[in-house]
Amino acid sequence: MSYKNLNFSKESLFLVTGGAGFIGSNLCEAIISMGYKVRCLDNLSSGKLENIRELKLNPNFQFVQGDITNYETCLHACKDVDYVLHQAAWGSVPRSIEMPLVYDEINIKGTLNMMEAARHNKVKKFVYASSSSVYGDEPNLPKIEGREGNLLSPYALTKRVNEEYGRLYKELYGLDTYGLRYFNVFGRRQDPDGAYAAVIPKFIKLLLDGKSPTINGDGMQSRDFTYIENVIEANLKACLASSEVAGEAYNIAYGGRDYLINIYKLLCENLNVDIKPVFGPDRIGDIKHSSADISKAKVNLGYDPKWSFERGIKEAINWYKEVLV
Repeated sequence: MSYKNLNFSKESLFLVTGGAGFIGSNLCEAIISMGYKVRCLDNLSSGKLENIRELKLNPNFQFVQGDITNYETCLHACKDVDYVLHQAAWGSVPRSIEMPLVYDEINIKGTLNMMEAARHNKVKKFVYASSSSVYGDEPNLPKIEGREGNLLSPYALTKRVNEEYGRLYKELYGLDTYGLRYFNVFGRRQDPDGAYAAVIPKFIKLLLDGKSPTINGDGMQSRDFTYIENVIEANLKACLASSEVAGEAYNIAYGGRDYLINIYKLLCENLNVDIKPVFGPDRIGDIKHSSADISKAKVNLGYDPKWSFERGIKEAINWYKEVLV
């Protein structure tokens, strides 16, 4: 893996918020495998203990059940921490449209609590999850940092606010913050269940069950699907990035674009099934097309993603076959 040779101080302690979730648990696993210490903070509202069951047996791993909306919890979790990888948040554009107050409380207040706690504990680097949704209705491709449009959902708004707080905490307090604008991350341990599940694991599970997935819209929407290994690399390299490039946000993707209908056909081929999808209405708040220019992350963070969609989807399918069949 492209991050395995990164060197941190032997006694480094990482705090991963949302560490029992999809991205968080993969980060915890990677850091532990490199020989460093991890503290995982999660309230288990969407994270799962089964994601970190084996990690809990490792002496370098510590689990703290707590909520980022509680400032004292954040303050305690950041004690003696060198690097914060803040992944805790509520995802899903459609759900945010239904529940804007909850998203404000968790995604904005929770992130602010974490930045403030990190500042008071003199954390070296604060790396946080942003989203490609901040580009809103900006029509040009690829998406380039600094060229954003009108926001289309409360979820997107929370991520934009997080980025502004990240900028301010660098400028006002000297906290090195790095916002990572994830583009449609997929991979092992991504939950296929629930009304707001991400499209790839949801499709895989339904196809394995012999059921027809619903494609919202005509299937001609495109995304820059990004395998989890690329996201792990970006987080760890941001921890080693220069202070001079802190306070900014970075596109984290592979830098390609795949149409949803083609991905559906690819899944059917790899799973050896012939099931026709159901086409439903477009989802409110969704953008039609998305792909990332990752040159800024390459230059400033040393980000160099090795996992293409084709390579990642094979790994993901094999993982789901093992756990779902």
